[in-house]
Amino acid sequence: MVGPDYVRPQSQTASAFSGLKKDVNPPDLASKPTEEPIEISRWWREFNDPKLTELIARAQQQNLDVEAAIARIRQARAQVIIAAGALYPSLSIGASAQQSRSPLGGLGTGGNGRISEFYQVGFDASWEIDVFGGIRRQVESAKANLEASFESRDDVLVTMAGEIGTNYIALRGAQRQLQISRSNLEAQEQTLALTQERFDAGFVAALDVANAQAQVASTRSSIPALEGRIRTSIYAIATLLGTQPQTLLDELLAAKAIPAAPSTVPVGLPSELLERRPDVRRAEADLHAATAQIGAAIANLYPTFNINGSIGLQGGNAGDLGSIANHYWSYGPGANWLVFDGGQTRGNIEFQRGRTDELFAVYKQTVLIALRDTETALVNFTAEQQRRVSLAQAVEANKQAVDLSMQLYSNGRTDFLNVLVAQRQLFVSEDALAQSEANVSTNLVALYKALGGGWGVEDGGEGAGPPPASASATSPTEAEPKTVAPAASSEPAMTQ
Repeated sequence: MVGPDYVRPQSQTASAFSGLKKDVNPPDLASKPTEEPIEISRWWREFNDPKLTELIARAQQQNLDVEAAIARIRQARAQVIIAAGALYPSLSIGASAQQSRSPLGGLGTGGNGRISEFYQVGFDASWEIDVFGGIRRQVESAKANLEASFESRDDVLVTMAGEIGTNYIALRGAQRQLQISRSNLEAQEQTLALTQERFDAGFVAALDVANAQAQVASTRSSIPALEGRIRTSIYAIATLLGTQPQTLLDELLAAKAIPAAPSTVPVGLPSELLERRPDVRRAEADLHAATAQIGAAIANLYPTFNINGSIGLQGGNAGDLGSIANHYWSYGPGANWLVFDGGQTRGNIEFQRGRTDELFAVYKQTVLIALRDTETALVNFTAEQQRRVSLAQAVEANKQAVDLSMQLYSNGRTDFLNVLVAQRQLFVSEDALAQSEANVSTNLVALYKALGGGWGVEDGGEGAGPPPASASATSPTEAEPKTVAPAASSEPAMTQ
């Protein structure tokens, strides 16, 4: 086949992720990333939250983006069949009946003329012999496009699972913040009632009552916003499941705990990341398809060879078609060579080479983005865990401050401002801790997504294929187009 054989591009990666902080004390990282081998195709199971697992399984069946991606797979399969069909002979059957009139004695002589009939039925066959491999390169390109459509489907699954995980954790986080707001509101209302009693007894000024009322109103104002966030997250999840926004309200409005991260999170090695991320594998498949198109374009520089033939029956009336004596046949080879087209063929070759170089750059950029996403997610995941430890300590300290300030205030040994400050700081720190707990799990979802996890399908879903075997090579356009035998591994499998 003419044109370059596709070889996988070589990517240099570090031996380990720099975001793995091995010097961090274990108490600071309740969930510690490690270099151990990973299997995160179904990462949501690591959270041990049955509802999260159920929602993702339903989305894999109902999500409209997944449905569209599966439809694109069917289209790509059909394109492989179309391209491969050109390798085989084509056969058609035809029949015709014709009646004609010719004037007697020639033109202008008048008369009724002469009526003649002609009937024909037969088969026509043609076969273009793929001498230079142009058709086979088209088949190779179509198969690579099919591979890309599989990877696109997996990429949609990864994105969808990440979106559901993020929105589900945001939902549970907002519910936890709502519980904290209501709990603090109740405590502040009790403080307001106490202050009102002390004011009525003449022990405190009206300013203390006004400050207590202001704090109660301020805390109460946070509740509607949290209720809105809860519904917004439910609406987003419902849309990802391909249903009406309000469908999941009864199912998800009841508050539940924020899904907790597991004690260890294996992240593997950077080299494994490139084999696992569907967007990297799709970029490689696109590069393969474009490389094959170079050969298909180069084949147009050379002659095409074909064999044509026909066989059938014909006669002057319909009854003649029943006689074998009225049969006809013809066959023979043919050749065609386009010697001048104004540079269109060579222009197309240069276009395909440019497109391949473009997709090679896209592939390299996709690799860099995959590495950047993973390193960023690792840093955010570990940093948020350390922040959570400090916030938990702040909450405990603020609880003690509230208890002490209330005791001192009840005994008249401190002013009301210290009570207000202590209660406010407790509310702020508890709210920040709830947000941090949600952020830890959200950052873990982002890490799983960056690592390429989430394309595994729960029972009953459309199966996803395994990553291809590793290999390395330089840019596929560096080889000079020549007539060569195809490499055994130059084409991806049609199905996964």
